[in-house]
Amino acid sequence: MADKTADNTTTAGGRDAGPTAPASGKGPDRTAVTQPQLGFIGMCRWAWRQLTTMRVALILLLVLALASIPGSLLPQRIQDPGRVNTFLDENGAWGGFLDAIGMFDVYSSIWFSAVYLLLMISLVGCIVPRAGQHWKAMRSAPPKGPRRLGRMPGYVAFTSAEVEDGELTDEEFLDAAQARLKKLGYRTSRYGDHVAAERGYLRETGNLVFHIAVLMTTLTMAIGSLFGYEGQRVLVEGDTFTNSLVAYDSFDPGTYYDPDNLPQFRLTLDDFEATFDDQALGNQFGQPRTFEAQVTSTVDGKSKTETLKVNEPIRVADTGIYLTGNGYAPEVTVRDATGKVVRSGPQVFIPANGDPGYTSEGAIKVPDAAGEQMGFVGVLLPTATQNEQGDLVSNFAELRNPYLVMSGYTGDLGLDSGVPQSVYTLDASRMTQMTDASGDPLVIQLVPGETQQLPNGGSVTFDGVKRFIAVDISQDPTQALMFISSALVLIGLGLSLFIPRRRMWVRIKGADVEVAALARGEDPMVERAARELAKDLGSESRDDDDDRER
Repeated sequence: MADKTADNTTTAGGRDAGPTAPASGKGPDRTAVTQPQLGFIGMCRWAWRQLTTMRVALILLLVLALASIPGSLLPQRIQDPGRVNTFLDENGAWGGFLDAIGMFDVYSSIWFSAVYLLLMISLVGCIVPRAGQHWKAMRSAPPKGPRRLGRMPGYVAFTSAEVEDGELTDEEFLDAAQARLKKLGYRTSRYGDHVAAERGYLRETGNLVFHIAVLMTTLTMAIGSLFGYEGQRVLVEGDTFTNSLVAYDSFDPGTYYDPDNLPQFRLTLDDFEATFDDQALGNQFGQPRTFEAQVTSTVDGKSKTETLKVNEPIRVADTGIYLTGNGYAPEVTVRDATGKVVRSGPQVFIPANGDPGYTSEGAIKVPDAAGEQMGFVGVLLPTATQNEQGDLVSNFAELRNPYLVMSGYTGDLGLDSGVPQSVYTLDASRMTQMTDASGDPLVIQLVPGETQQLPNGGSVTFDGVKRFIAVDISQDPTQALMFISSALVLIGLGLSLFIPRRRMWVRIKGADVEVAALARGEDPMVERAARELAKDLGSESRDDDDDRER
């Protein structure tokens, strides 16, 4: 029996000791592990599991927010095709590349729609299974207590004097503990020598409500963008806006909105008042305090006067009117060389960004002048004064010393080129600047009521200043649903953040009572909950949190 196989040995107990080391001494012969191939179905299941995780849903939400940034920074073709064409002309190949990847049609591009669709699928795939699991958990009984309750993060052990003295039996004590736990909002179950309790299901309910509300909000925004519209219009005091497509300065309809269905109404700007603080010191001097526009809306022949304020829109024919800007519109009358009035009325000047004095810039175009066309670029100073360097500036936003400074040009305004132009700027590339008698550039400086003659025989008169407002006009059929979903977001978030998920057990053996608490997640009050329950159940003898081994 001396011959044994080289592959096996036998232990003293007669059991097979397994393969022996090979004679070469290089260690045991290890066979390479071959993992099974997932295959197409397996890869699809893996991809679905990844897509329906909350981690991926949050990543997609972040990607969607980042994908929206180009739509805010670059002009969009659906809103302002003229600016898009100008951008393409000025940027050449770079503009063509951005156009090729859909940067001027961000919200209707394939890649933005793909991210949006993946986010919807991810949220639905994440919510539905969790909702089913949560429903089962709410209907199931609290789990039995572990053998050693002392290992729980919240633990109190004591001796019940009432049980020890025979005043209560174990069953009666557990009945009292179960009643107390129910009063505290726990669902309870009896398991022989102990009571198991659990509460805080609203925490997971709130979590699900939050994610469902996020899904609702996203879908609501999509529906609103498809079936609603938004437009902008500038109104000077005395102007009347009729809600028709041609009356808008810019108009952004939803994909499935028909402009022929615009609600019929008129809106007249009667008066606009703005107040600024001239009593405060330091940085608060000149800060705006109120913006109030008195408007008259007319629907079906019935007129109504209302006050439009910032963050206090009005509704006309189920359409929201929002005050978004304001400024000054100097009234200028221009006569040509024949003395004919070729331009008269207010012209909107745009306030400079960040200027508390409301220094405003604008352009006046006169295409119908006899001879050459004329154009003017200017600055309106509501409260003109000189700074320390002797330059003209405006030191307050109200009209206390209005002053108009302009330069004049003659030539081709370019209005017939077919390229859209801004009404607030002047393209003087094909024009010649007006000069005075000495050959220097002509500077037109006027206060209300003054007139200055032009070198070509015409004149410019500064008649006065009116106020203007900029309004957003929008119709969103999903506003009520958006309010509901936004409220549910806050409710769900509050429930998921402030309601603890907690399990508790009360066990009795003879007169020895154990109270244990376990948190599902972070709960700094779990130890306190165990102590308070023990106190309620009659713990007056001792607290073994420190001297009982866990």
